[in-house]
Amino acid sequence: MSIARLTLPGVLAAALLAPVVGASAQTRQELLLTTGWKFSKGDQPEAARPDFNDARWQQVRVPHDWAITGPFDGNNDLQTVRIEQNQEQKATQKAGRTGGLPFIGTGWYRRELNISGFGPGKRAVLLFDGAMSDAHVFVNGREVGAWPYGYNSFSVDITDALRPTGRNVLAVRLRNQPEASRWYPGAGLYRNVHLLLTQDVHIPVWGTYLTTPEISAGSATVKLRTKVQTPGNAFQPLRLETDIRDAAGKVITTVSTTLAAADGQQFEQQLVVPQPRLWSPETPVLYSAASRLYAGNTLKDEYVTSFGIRSFQFEANKGFSLNGQPRKFKGVCNHHDLGPLGAAINTAALRRQLTLLKDLGCDAIRTTHNMPAPELVQLADELGFMLIVESFDEWKKPKVKNGYSQYFDEWSEKDLVNMVHHYRNNPSVLMWSIGNEVPDQWAPGGVAIARRLQDIVHREDPTRPVTAGMDQFDAAVNNGFAALLDVPGFNYKPSRYPEARAKLPQGFMLGSETASTVSSRGVYKFPVELAKQKKYPDNQSSSYDLEACVWSQTPDEEFVQQDALSYLMGEFVWTGFDYLGEPTPYDEAWPSHSSYFGIFDLAGLPKDRYYLYRSRWNTASPTLHLLPHWTWPGREGQTTPVFCYTSYPAAELFVNGVSQGRQTKGPSDQPQTRYRLMWKDVKYAPGRLKVVAYDAQGKAMMEEEVRTAGQPHHLRLVADHPTLTADGQDLVYVTARVEDAQGTLCPDATNELQFTVSGQGQFRAVANGDATSLEPFQQPRMHAFHGQLVAIVQATQAGGAVQVKATTPGLPTAILRLQSAQATAH
Repeated sequence: MSIARLTLPGVLAAALLAPVVGASAQTRQELLLTTGWKFSKGDQPEAARPDFNDARWQQVRVPHDWAITGPFDGNNDLQTVRIEQNQEQKATQKAGRTGGLPFIGTGWYRRELNISGFGPGKRAVLLFDGAMSDAHVFVNGREVGAWPYGYNSFSVDITDALRPTGRNVLAVRLRNQPEASRWYPGAGLYRNVHLLLTQDVHIPVWGTYLTTPEISAGSATVKLRTKVQTPGNAFQPLRLETDIRDAAGKVITTVSTTLAAADGQQFEQQLVVPQPRLWSPETPVLYSAASRLYAGNTLKDEYVTSFGIRSFQFEANKGFSLNGQPRKFKGVCNHHDLGPLGAAINTAALRRQLTLLKDLGCDAIRTTHNMPAPELVQLADELGFMLIVESFDEWKKPKVKNGYSQYFDEWSEKDLVNMVHHYRNNPSVLMWSIGNEVPDQWAPGGVAIARRLQDIVHREDPTRPVTAGMDQFDAAVNNGFAALLDVPGFNYKPSRYPEARAKLPQGFMLGSETASTVSSRGVYKFPVELAKQKKYPDNQSSSYDLEACVWSQTPDEEFVQQDALSYLMGEFVWTGFDYLGEPTPYDEAWPSHSSYFGIFDLAGLPKDRYYLYRSRWNTASPTLHLLPHWTWPGREGQTTPVFCYTSYPAAELFVNGVSQGRQTKGPSDQPQTRYRLMWKDVKYAPGRLKVVAYDAQGKAMMEEEVRTAGQPHHLRLVADHPTLTADGQDLVYVTARVEDAQGTLCPDATNELQFTVSGQGQFRAVANGDATSLEPFQQPRMHAFHGQLVAIVQATQAGGAVQVKATTPGLPTAILRLQSAQATAH
C-alpha cells in the first residue's frame, strides 16, 4: 500500500438482510425483534431459565435504553480522576462526566421466539446490532454466546439450542460497570436485534465482500466474493446467480457461477456496469447485487448487497480526491446518543440529524469513539456522507478504571474483524480508525500495537486506509506512531501541521478532531473576549464562540490552516451535536449533564456557531446571521458587540437606522477577522439591528434584522416535517417558540410548557438544550431555555390525524395539526 499516493477503488455497501418475498420466502427470513420483550433491572441469576416467572417485569420495546428515564443525579457514576487528555494535573471529582444517569448495573431481557416452520435443514442466527454491555445470550436456559463490547455488532448461531416444537425463550443479560466510560454509553438492548432463519445451505451474516477495482467513464468492474455455509462445511457443487441492479431495480448485468471444490466455500464473481453513475456526497447513487444460491435447481438462499461505485486518492502534497476531484472533508464528530432519546437507536432521529448536517454543508462524519449503528451507515450511503468508522477509545493503557483495556488482549481482533466485515461494503465508509487519543501513543509497545491493529484491518479490507486520532503530538510524531498510519489524524494541533508535514513520510494529514469550542444556545456573556476554560456561576458558556478548552481552539484557528495547506485534507469538528456526558468545562460542577461542544444543542436546535460553519461549508445557498439577540433591558448605553456570520465577504451594520460601518473579511493577526465580521464597540439601544451583506463587487445581496422583543404573547409550534409514517417508530420534531406580539422570539423566556398529543400520534420526549436542566426528557412538560424547546411526537401503527397542543399559564393554547399515513409499498 503506497503512502505517498494511496489510490483506493470504489467500494460497496453493507449486506442488507431484508425480509424476502415470493420464492425466497422459504429460504431466508429476517424477523426484527422489537416487541414482546420483558425487562428487569438488577441481577436475577435464574432469569435465563425458560420457566422463570417474569410476569412482574416491565414490558418494553427494543431498541431500549433503560437509563434514559433517569432521574439525573450527580452521584450516578461519580468519578475521581485526572483526565490526561484535558491536561489536568491532579485528580478531581467529576459528577456529570457520564451524564448523571443511572446506567450502571445489570439488566435482563426476555421474550419468546416465534420460529414456526423451523426444523431439520434450517439454521437460526441472532444478530445484535449492539448491546450495552457485556452481553450474555441464552436460549432455553443454555448460554449460546457472549460479547463484551457494547458498541459492536455480533451474531450467535442458536440452531442447536432451539426446540422445533413448543416454547422457545430468549434471555439476554447485560452489565454496565462503574467508571467504564468517558461519556453516557446508554444501557440495554439499545440497538436492533434480528432473528435470521435460513436453509442449512446459506450465505452467512456479512457473507459478501464487494469491490470495484476498475472504474472509468465507460464501465466499472464489480468483484463480488460470496461465502457459503453448508452442513459440516462439506463441499457441494452450488451455483450462484447474481444480478446487478440500478437504484430503480432495473437489471444491468447478470452472471452465474458454479462452486468448485478448490474454491474454499467462497464464490468469486466479476461483472461489468456500463456507464457507471458514481457515488459522492452530492450524488449518492446506489446499486445492488442480488444473489441467488442454488443447489441443483433448488433455491437455497437470496442475499442482497447494496453498494456504490467511487474511487478516492490520498496524494502527497495534494491531499484527498474523490472520483478524481480534489476536496477537503467538511466533517463533524458525533457520539452515538440521540439526546432526549438516549442511546436507543431510531432511524427517524438519525435522518433528522443528517438532514440538519446537510444544510450545514457537512459532508463527513467520524463515528466517535466507537462503531456506529448500522442505520447511520445506511443513511450515510443514501444521503451522501463520507465516514470514518472508529473502533476504540482505549487500548491496553486505560483511560477509565473499567474501560475497554480489560478486554483488549482477547477481543480487539474479534472486534475489528466484525467492524470491517459489517461495513466494508458501504460506499460511505472511506477510512477505518483504530483508536482515539489512546494513551498507548506514548506508552512502551504502543507502536507495535498500532501496527498489529492496522495489519488486521488491511488483511480484512485492503481497499481503505487506516487512521487514528492523535492528541500527543510529540510522542506520536517522534516515536514512529504517526509515521506508521496510512493517514495521520491530529486532534487540536492546527499550529503544528507544518511540523508534522516536515517530519512524516505520508505527505498529507487530517484534522481528525478540531475546535472543541464551547457555547450554550442563546447565552451571551460580557465582556466579549477570547478565553480558555472560562466558567460562570450559571454553568453556561457564551455563544459569541470565542471560548474553548485549555487543549482546544476556536473554529477560526483551524480554518486558517485548512485554507493555507494543500496537504491538509479537511477537518472533523468536535462535535456536530451536543451529547450526554462530558460537560466540559463544568466536569466538576453539578448540575451539568451534557456537552457544550455541539454545533447543535441537545435538542437539535442550531447554536450561533452553526452559521459560522454554514457560511464556510454550504456553497449552495448563502448564509447571513447576526448575534446576539437584541433584548437587553438594563444594558442601555453599554458596549454590546455584534457579530455577523456570512458567506459574503463584507457587510454593513445598522442600529436603529444608524450605520456602524462596513466590515470586510481579510487576513490579519486575528484569525477571527478572516471568517467573521465583528463590530466590537456597538452600544445597546432597544429597537432594531440590521445587517446588509455585499458581494466582492460591492453589490448588496442580502439583509437580516434582529428586533428587541416585547413581552411573551403567544406560543408558536413548528414541525420539521408535516407528515408521519404510520409505522410506530417515525418521529416529528416540533419546535416550540415563545414569541411576542410581532413574532419575535423572547430570548429570555423560561415558561414551562405542557404538551398533549392526540389522534394517531403519541408524545415521545422533550428537550430544551440546557445542560444544567434536570427535568426528565420523558415527561410531557419542560421549561423553555432561552425561549425555545423541542417536543418529539412518535407515530402509531395507524394512519390519520395527529394534534399537538402546547399550553403555558398566561398565554393562548397553541395547536399544531399533523397527518400520519401508511408507508408506501416499494
